[in-house]
Amino acid sequence: MKVIFSIIYLAVIIGAIVAQWKIFTKAGKPGWACLVPIYNIIVLLEIVGRPVWWIVLFLIPIANFIALILIQLDLAKSFGKSTGFGLGLVFLAPIFILILGFGDATYVGPAAAGGAQGGQ
Repeated sequence: MKVIFSIIYLAVIIGAIVAQWKIFTKAGKPGWACLVPIYNIIVLLEIVGRPVWWIVLFLIPIANFIALILIQLDLAKSFGKSTGFGLGLVFLAPIFILILGFGDATYVGPAAAGGAQGGQ
């Protein structure tokens, strides 16, 4: 039984990594950046248009959850998706990351920088 759960867990992790890689490349960033701790957050902040100093918010309890929610909402908008899709990224990340990475979504620019206002 543990072997089955381990295989499923490994499949979900690999799927999330590959989807994140695709999201980064769709946004014109190097895909390998999703594998490097801390740097992947910096690249994600660049993709959504948030300032790099936001990485400090990930070190502050409660603020890190709020920052993550805002980044996921901005990520959806940066790919022309709605706020509802952004909420899907927040609450059902493994599924919605796959949809964003392997779907037909195209990068329209950083939402937080005012470059994209899709899905409103």
